[in-house]
Amino acid sequence: MPKQSFDPTKLNIEDIKIGGGEEAKNGDTVQVHYTGTLIDGTKFDSSLDRNQPFSFTIGAGQVIQGWELGVVGMKIGGKRKLTIPASLGYGASGVPGTIPQNAVLIFEIELLKKL
Repeated sequence: MPKQSFDPTKLNIEDIKIGGGEEAKNGDTVQVHYTGTLIDGTKFDSSLDRNQPFSFTIGAGQVIQGWELGVVGMKIGGKRKLTIPASLGYGASGVPGTIPQNAVLIFEIELLKKL
């Protein structure tokens, strides 16, 4: 079987587990657990390490655009892997000391609930 190709200019969404609850949509405030890694596997952040879920409102500009696009359509209880190009992440600036410039980001996000 051929390997799945990755386009570094586009958001790639892979459902790891389809949830059984309500679907997240624009305008919803949601609570998630997440782990963020660089393409080489280096972990840069995780709500699981802090044992503290993260909440944000979809479409309100509180998170990177890759999250805005990638969380819409998830169902409560679901888990997704988002491979986010730099253009939908932190771009050319990156996050000094944490995320390099023009970095592709990989997030595993679990949708815990709507608030």
